Amino acid sequence: MKHWFSDGAFRAIVRNASYLASSNVASALLGLLSLACAGRGMTPELFGTLVVVQAYAKSVSDFVKFQTWQFIVQFGTPALAHQDVARFRDVTGLSFGLDLASGAVALVGGVVLLPLLGHAVGISPADFWWALGYCTLIPTMTAATPTGILRSIDRFDLIAVQQAITPLLRAAGSVIAYFGHLGFPGFIATWYVSSLVGDGVLWLFAVRELRRQRIDHALRPGLFGPARRIKGAWDFVWTTNIAHSIWSARNAGTNVLVGIILGPTAAGLFKVALTFFDAAGTPASLMQKSFYPEIMRMDPASTRPWKLGLRSATLAGGVGLLVALLVIVVGKPLISTVFGAQYLESYNLLQVMSAALVVSMAGFPLESLLYIASRQRAALVAQALAALLYALLLVGLSHYLGIMGAAIAYFGGQCLEAFFSLIPTIGAYRKRHTLSFYKPEEAQT
Repeated sequence: MKHWFSDGAFRAIVRNASYLASSNVASALLGLLSLACAGRGMTPELFGTLVVVQAYAKSVSDFVKFQTWQFIVQFGTPALAHQDVARFRDVTGLSFGLDLASGAVALVGGVVLLPLLGHAVGISPADFWWALGYCTLIPTMTAATPTGILRSIDRFDLIAVQQAITPLLRAAGSVIAYFGHLGFPGFIATWYVSSLVGDGVLWLFAVRELRRQRIDHALRPGLFGPARRIKGAWDFVWTTNIAHSIWSARNAGTNVLVGIILGPTAAGLFKVALTFFDAAGTPASLMQKSFYPEIMRMDPASTRPWKLGLRSATLAGGVGLLVALLVIVVGKPLISTVFGAQYLESYNLLQVMSAALVVSMAGFPLESLLYIASRQRAALVAQALAALLYALLLVGLSHYLGIMGAAIAYFGGQCLEAFFSLIPTIGAYRKRHTLSFYKPEEAQT
């Protein structure tokens, strides 16, 4: 282990993950304060409406958005490493153009669908105009270009600062709305402004860093022109977009399927267990965000990025095992304290799902390694196949074993995704000598 930390790249991954972790802890605590104020400052119906409005806007943006931050890391990070500024401008210009296009499509779609879906998702006619106004945040939610720029420049500290700004403003505004008895208008305005300011600060950080790096005109939007100069651009952006849509549908659809098969009470119990699972899995998601940009600076034909992936997986798996044991020990009293004794049955689900935590954390480098090997289609196939089989498992096991079957299916789904991703990753490693690190002939001024 001591030898691992002698590797500067491994230290950078842990350091950047630590930056994000510190920000996430603060954000989680401030988020709880915001929810507590909103829950106590409004009726349960209005509180639910507030959550639904925010979730609706986020769902629309998640479904449509391109993963432009991944595109910048994939193509822009090597360009910066080779001081190819023209190439980096093409990458960020195409990314910005995709953000603008997808943001416009998402905004129009969200606004058009809201009158049709508003009643179904629980938005009353009295609150419709508030929800419609909140939808104007959708374009900023779809934009991932500034995040990609900061990650490619290795400014995770600024990302950590920005991630704390939105929950800080939201918590402060929620306290004011609670003590000022501002009701639903006060809370939804607070959530809107805090999100808008937080996204604006992210853009501000990105523009400032571009100027500091003396990279001019990096945010000049373009689509077809830059794409022609970047080999494989459309293949990458569409593949990652579809993969993220599958991921979003899978996460959103899990509770829906449980509710359809077993009823709303079971869906609520499963949601509680899933909330704890997602919180416990935060270290892996943070390591992935710092791992991906780091290996994009390496030659995939060498063994270095693959060894780094193995070391990161081992560390994450070990942390996952410790976190899983901690969840088993403190999960029951924590669920009782936070959600109430009526949700204690979800602890039994959490015990089964804790095993999935170790698998998901240990397998986090696989997707990034497939991307560095230009095997993004293999990653998409792995995710799609795992999602399909998971849905079948969820329906079948829930029908025969009840809610415990849903937890077992979730564990099975995580194992299937790791297995289907591992197979092409091993294949890419064995053929690593055929991979190219950087092709300067693709860059055109």
